Amino acid sequence: MSTFLFDKIIFGPVVSRRLGQSLGINLLPPDKKICNFDCIYCECGLTDSPKAKLPSRQEVAEKLEKVLSEFKQQNKAIDTITFAGNGEPTLHAEFGEIIDDTCHLRDKYFRSAKIALLTNSTTLGGKKIREAIKKIDLPILKLDSVKEETVKLLNNPLGNFNLQNTIAILKSMHRPIIQTMFVKGSCKGQTIDNTTKEELEPWLKTIAEINPSLVMIYTIARDTPFDTLQKVPVETLESIAAKLKESGIETQISG
Repeated sequence: MSTFLFDKIIFGPVVSRRLGQSLGINLLPPDKKICNFDCIYCECGLTDSPKAKLPSRQEVAEKLEKVLSEFKQQNKAIDTITFAGNGEPTLHAEFGEIIDDTCHLRDKYFRSAKIALLTNSTTLGGKKIREAIKKIDLPILKLDSVKEETVKLLNNPLGNFNLQNTIAILKSMHRPIIQTMFVKGSCKGQTIDNTTKEELEPWLKTIAEINPSLVMIYTIARDTPFDTLQKVPVETLESIAAKLKESGIETQISG
């Protein structure tokens, strides 16, 4: 099925299911996806290459200030400034410095806006990344499954990735936001369903141990690289949310 890439460093604002009027920042190239996951459901398609030229810190800051200044003059609303785009934002070598610049520009033009990050959680082992994340209002951290075989199938990690180490880091963080994509269907001859009892019981236990401030559960909203994947019904998401709420965990559903 068709997928799409963000062709600018600054894009939107788009109406996000989770983040309202969201102004996006793409730290990856405009013509290819750069990621250390190759998720089978990714709206940007399959991972093109692990390396490419990325926009500089100065270029990102200049373009962001230009847009924020224009929006301020035009009285446009921005709820969030969100690091997303064509892959994993934290792979940028100057990610921490770019966060500092973004905080400064947010305070200058849209002080009430939140800064958000959509990340696959793979780089949390880096001290510099964790320090940068502390400055972000809404760090949204992926955990699609706590089963190794499911992560390999759904997220297809590229290079070194240790799920148990990642979970341990999530548990050590102060009330992070967890995001989980629920998917059904098949891919490459294998059945996919991370809503089963066998999947949910250990996931729910791990979520409780992480003690997040919020869990965002969602399903496919746009085209994916494989037309054999299916949306999970809202009723299923609501059932999962009810189980989280029984443990006192706030949950947001995007069906």
